[in-house]
Amino acid sequence: MRWNRAAVRSALGLALSLGAAGWLVAAPVAAQQAFVIKPVTEKTVAQLPAGPLYWQVETFPTLAQAQAQAAVGPAALAADIAGKAWLFTLGAKGAAGHGGSTIAEIGPVAPLVAPAYLLRINNASGPAGARTATHTHPGSEAFYVLAGALSQRTPGGVSRVEAGQSMPGHEPGTPMEISSSGTTDLNALVMFVVDASKPFSSPAKLD
Repeated sequence: MRWNRAAVRSALGLALSLGAAGWLVAAPVAAQQAFVIKPVTEKTVAQLPAGPLYWQVETFPTLAQAQAQAAVGPAALAADIAGKAWLFTLGAKGAAGHGGSTIAEIGPVAPLVAPAYLLRINNASGPAGARTATHTHPGSEAFYVLAGALSQRTPGGVSRVEAGQSMPGHEPGTPMEISSSGTTDLNALVMFVVDASKPFSSPAKLD
């Protein structure tokens, strides 16, 4: 097949004009966005405090102060996230604080019986529209949003929280998809209590 050079030049010129005007999109923007999950700190414990359990979230002036409190609490973890020193303590609702500034109390944590328990803190982030693959955990996760908005889709529907808000997790094995659902970048704290003898995350499907 022989191409008419003038026609080719005309077609290329039209394509470039449309691209400059914003009419041509190479691929959906959402497909290019990444949901980033960064494990920050974790510990394995042989048993949990007596339930029902809640996550108590505090900040401290320094990481050393938070770490000192975590060292004496069997179900507590300290971490430096978003330029602040955090202490995450799993315990009874309304339990006394540990000398820091109380940010949130999140729960109740879904009941779990396991031979050992993994407590983990993740930092989740991503631009608006970013989302995880559908997955499950052998335990529950709770959320506290630092910036943006976070949505959790499960067979029970969609729950959404914005900056300064928290959300408890679901029963172990619940299929879920997490997304950055605000108009600005998401930054969230994610607190886990899972069965330490099982894979931390597994692929799943949502009907």
